[in-house]
Amino acid sequence: MTTPLTPPRLRNDCFAMPQGVEWVPVDEALALLHARLHAVTGTEDLAAAHAHGRVLAAPAVARRSNPPRPNSAVDGYGFAHAATGEGVQRLPLVAGRAAAGQPFDGVVPAGHAVRILTGAILPDGVDTVVREEDCTTDGQVVAFDGLVKRAINTRQAGEDVTEGTMILPAGRVLTPADLALLSAVGVGQVRVHRRLRVGVLSTGDELLPDPSLPAAPHQIFDANRPMLLALLAGWGFEAVDLGHAADDAAQIAARLDQGAQDADAILTSGGASAGDEDHFSRLLRERGNLSSWRIAVKPGRPLALALWGGVPVFGLPGNPVAALVCALVFARPALSLLSGAGWSQPQGFRVPAAFTKRKKAGRREYLRARLTESGEAEVFASEGSGRISGLSWATGLVELPYAACTIAPGDPVRYLPYASFGVSSGE
Repeated sequence: MTTPLTPPRLRNDCFAMPQGVEWVPVDEALALLHARLHAVTGTEDLAAAHAHGRVLAAPAVARRSNPPRPNSAVDGYGFAHAATGEGVQRLPLVAGRAAAGQPFDGVVPAGHAVRILTGAILPDGVDTVVREEDCTTDGQVVAFDGLVKRAINTRQAGEDVTEGTMILPAGRVLTPADLALLSAVGVGQVRVHRRLRVGVLSTGDELLPDPSLPAAPHQIFDANRPMLLALLAGWGFEAVDLGHAADDAAQIAARLDQGAQDADAILTSGGASAGDEDHFSRLLRERGNLSSWRIAVKPGRPLALALWGGVPVFGLPGNPVAALVCALVFARPALSLLSGAGWSQPQGFRVPAAFTKRKKAGRREYLRARLTESGEAEVFASEGSGRISGLSWATGLVELPYAACTIAPGDPVRYLPYASFGVSSGE
């Protein structure tokens, strides 16, 4: 058995921006992340039946063909096609039958037929099956109309998968259908990546970690941490709750140290701007090789990227709307790559707009949206990034380009359903 391998850590300069770059277009930021990240999880061998949601670390190869032998696709009567012709055919029946798991013991002579059931291996002497509803029989002879097509109602050995072929590539996130395929071709064990462990940390004196606590007017409840933890779990990662840290350098450093021990990556929210003079940004600048990417995106803009103890830190905006959008657009593909599953790309499609909007050039915009019954994209009534209710109202995002544009009802827009980001919309 091959010894599991552990990939190398990321380089300390992996997040450094090129000289002179200030505002980074979304596609360029994604391309940079794609180029500079790699899988950071080790591998392990796991029973295929328990591998749902895991990432294949090596291709899966069929140990057996599917079907392993030629078999019947219907309940009916099997015979040798060469012994039949045009017109009514009357074939004497041999004693016994062929059933799934109960093969016929013997050879069916030419000019004879055998009772056969769906899934049964074709006995020697049989290459064609006629459906029982197309036949009449008295138990001794079966009659049907010819000419019958050779090999009709049969499945050939290996017509689905042949032994020794690759059935699933490395990087595949295993689905329930994949588990069925693996079992069907005799693969009982697979090599998978260990689940990516992602820590979530919230910082700020204004935050209350528990919404059941009494809140002063200057305090707000931490909405980002439960949202991000749920996102990570839904993406198949092991979510590690690093809790909430006040604006205290020692406390923040301790939480980050714990995250570097317990996780492969860390998501934080708030303090992502390079201009912030809080403890979080200062700590990342001094000890975490902080690179603050000013991305031409709305909502969002700042995305803090750093390494803390060799573990990548993704600093998301503090506003929940911007935090979710940046998590979907930037964190999800990056974390997918770190997990060994490769770069994930959301699939959008064009639909007519059910709204009016004039957009200036300079940033790519993501609007909270959902589809009407007629398939048009309507957007949330307010674009205010503090309107958290719009995240629940929406079932996806409308993506508007970097360039200036004017949208009128009926114009085509690109709609990205939450599902394309691996997120349930609640509908």
